[in-house]
Amino acid sequence: MNAKNVLNYAADQGAKFVSVRFTDLPGAWHHLTYPIDQLTEDSFEDGFGFDASSLRGWAAINESDMLLIPDPSRCWVDPFAEETTVCLIANIVDPITKEGYGLDPRSVALRAENYLKFTGIADTVFFGPEAEFFVFDEVSFHNNQNSAGFTLNSEEGHWNTGRTGSSSDMSPNMGYHIRPKEGYVPVAPLDTLIDLRNAISEILGTVGIHVECHHHEVATAGQCEIDFKFSNLLHTADNLMMFKYIVKNTAYQYGKTATFMPKPLYGDNGSGMHCHQSLWKDGSPLFAGDQYAGLSEMAKFYIGGLLKHAPAIVAFAAPTTNSYKRLVPGFEAPVNLAYSARNRSAAIRIPMFSQSPKAKRLEFRPPDPSCNPYITFAALLMAGLDGVQNRIDPGEPLDKDIYDLPPEELANVPSLPGTLDESLKALENDYEFLLKGDVFSKEMIERWISYKREKEIQPLRLRPHPLEFSMYYDI
Repeated sequence: MNAKNVLNYAADQGAKFVSVRFTDLPGAWHHLTYPIDQLTEDSFEDGFGFDASSLRGWAAINESDMLLIPDPSRCWVDPFAEETTVCLIANIVDPITKEGYGLDPRSVALRAENYLKFTGIADTVFFGPEAEFFVFDEVSFHNNQNSAGFTLNSEEGHWNTGRTGSSSDMSPNMGYHIRPKEGYVPVAPLDTLIDLRNAISEILGTVGIHVECHHHEVATAGQCEIDFKFSNLLHTADNLMMFKYIVKNTAYQYGKTATFMPKPLYGDNGSGMHCHQSLWKDGSPLFAGDQYAGLSEMAKFYIGGLLKHAPAIVAFAAPTTNSYKRLVPGFEAPVNLAYSARNRSAAIRIPMFSQSPKAKRLEFRPPDPSCNPYITFAALLMAGLDGVQNRIDPGEPLDKDIYDLPPEELANVPSLPGTLDESLKALENDYEFLLKGDVFSKEMIERWISYKREKEIQPLRLRPHPLEFSMYYDI
């Protein structure tokens, strides 16, 4: 669509409002809503002014005036608004320089795509994320000076096997509850969320996101996955923001609550977001070849870049303190910095479902759905390109069962950082590859690190944990 097409579309839909959406530094969606008569062709050049000083991680109060420049290629009708509302995704632009704001995640993604073309290595990078999530019937949490805790509940939860009678929010106990780690693709009545996922899938289709499959995931208590078709970096990041919005709001309409928090439950699988990616040029795939697992030499070097920079990348891709309760060695978590066609504990897996060159891709498994997709996808691309440019050898694949490896052999397999603090330190020591083509700025990286330390790591560090009372109160 161009500007004129958007205006015609809004008129055809009978739109009364326009919602202009953008993403803050941590990765949450925000919007400003205007009466539809405020949207003109000039809006796509001049933008809408707004104050960015109150948004997490962004501008100081003395430099907070920014412009929202809508992208006419991303336009749809909000499926949840009572009054017909057209939605547009915007880039944040500095009103003085008219350039993309250095801390705007979507502008980072745009610069990454432009840099890819500049290198001549490829002209398109495709991403296909698999964002898992939980759907609960109820959630409550509190953090006070003298108390802290949380409670989650789901009719599917195995802890409800002993529940008797019925309550206002749950039906009588019929005995169908999913055992921990046994929730992968059961049919009803164990899977209670089929209709919800169907509804989500239908709504996704109305906004142009093509669903390929949906199913229950491994964990008890409503863990789900809905896979949608891959696309280029920017388009996929946009789609992921739309996806999360639709999942949360559809669940809300069903009287449930959805979360993309990576590890909400103890003793069961967390939610990951494996990222499939491949490079193309002139309509032809570049990752297919005659080397290991049908890969090209370029693909192997791309893997080499990802493995080299993975400790820094996860500062963006696994960006919360909670992320590292999922990335724990000794389980099926992808913490080992290796690649494999079969080993799912390796950070990078090469899917073998199809022999078609067009299907040849690699899957980077450490990310989780709490990440900012614009920044994460850009960082993954920059790491892979660094591998191609510098011909970084990824070493030998890890096809052995890692749980049977002797300690001396396992010691030779590097692993991801074990905490968010460690991943931020890795980023501090390894970010030059992100600065190429001015895709990332040093200011943006420093702002990310300081925000995470001050707003997330330090508050958690200062608070007693409920488990500590069980372990230490009587000491």
